[in-house]
Amino acid sequence: MERDLTLRTALFVTCVNDVLFPTSGQAAVGLLRRLGVDVDFPPGQSCCGQMHWNSGYRADTARLARHFVEVFGDYDAIVVPSASCGGVPAEAYALAARSVGDEKLSRAVRALAPRVHELTTFLTDVLGVEDVGAYFPHTVTYHPTCHSLRASPLGDRPYRLLRAVADIDLVELPARDECCGFGGTFSVKNPAVSGAMNGDKARHVAGTGASVLAAVDNSCLMNIGGRLAKDGHTVRTMHLVEILARTREDGPLAGLPCTGAGFTS
Repeated sequence: MERDLTLRTALFVTCVNDVLFPTSGQAAVGLLRRLGVDVDFPPGQSCCGQMHWNSGYRADTARLARHFVEVFGDYDAIVVPSASCGGVPAEAYALAARSVGDEKLSRAVRALAPRVHELTTFLTDVLGVEDVGAYFPHTVTYHPTCHSLRASPLGDRPYRLLRAVADIDLVELPARDECCGFGGTFSVKNPAVSGAMNGDKARHVAGTGASVLAAVDNSCLMNIGGRLAKDGHTVRTMHLVEILARTREDGPLAGLPCTGAGFTS
């Protein structure tokens, strides 16, 4: 597939990444530019409105949808390093617009939604690449987040990208399709159930022997990582894009055991 590098592309970094995990956004920009994509970062971007939508605040979601269109409406592609937030424009915006009687907004978001791409989908489906030139000589397991499995299904795209990383040792996560218990407001409203689910997930992750747990949503990684640390495990959590952004020039990640050809004594 021939890459279309003429697309006017923007990064929608999401609130969680912007505030708590800025290195994921930086990695996304670095990776995309390494692949020849001239990606912009519109400073006016704000929340996608997912938590408002999930909590029933339709008018607030519509207001954020309107802002999203104002900020990103002129771009050919909007790349989101999150399956969860990346799915909101297609899943919620038109319904929110209709709920407040704004048909103009409804038409605008229906036109814009197909241009919003979760990062791995953009790499594989739009750019047509799987081997992005990454190097990560460590043992990794991957957690497919609920949104990436059920709402905005990514299929095997993340796995194809990870398998193409040089010297990686990718190990299977048992019960990988089970929820980690985060679920946005679910973890706040149902802490006991959420905690039990997260305990199961952390146990499965630790049992793989992996040094790194990867996913496409930092919210889930934050939840699982917290439980791993509480239970005394040293597994590091990393957004998938942070793995894909690393090259041989970066070398192995400090503090992690190396595998295969990446082993250094």
